[in-house]
Amino acid sequence: MIRVLFLCHGNICRSPMAEFVMRALVDKAGLSDRIAVASAAVSREEIGNDMYPPARRKLQQMGIPFTRRAARQVTAQDMRTYDHVLLMDAENRTLLRRLVGGAADKARGLLPDRDIADPWYTGDFDRTWEDILEGCTALLETLQKELL
Repeated sequence: MIRVLFLCHGNICRSPMAEFVMRALVDKAGLSDRIAVASAAVSREEIGNDMYPPARRKLQQMGIPFTRRAARQVTAQDMRTYDHVLLMDAENRTLLRRLVGGAADKARGLLPDRDIADPWYTGDFDRTWEDILEGCTALLETLQKELL
């Protein structure tokens, strides 16, 4: 089983969007029994809160199934449990390092060449959707090769 964890600041916009997009892609590829997906926050600000309503609306608009969930903060154990840890932006790495020290070196950006802007601030859920879909699609290709 390959385990994937998406991280963003509060775990109410980008990382849960990525979690549900990735789950849909994995399911469509018939790999749900081989790839597990989750998400978490690098801050404590939104702990226990469900996904931000505009993020839910964007997933719904794009036909991505999702469930009610509660934001949680990443732990040192997560860094040992998950094989792939994906960050949404450079600030996430800084906060992750404060939480888990050198274990943060395991994490990488979902997109290799740019951050995924936080729609909490930008209000641009369309751009966030496009970036997350691009990153998750590329990640699935990588994971499929890993499974061979």
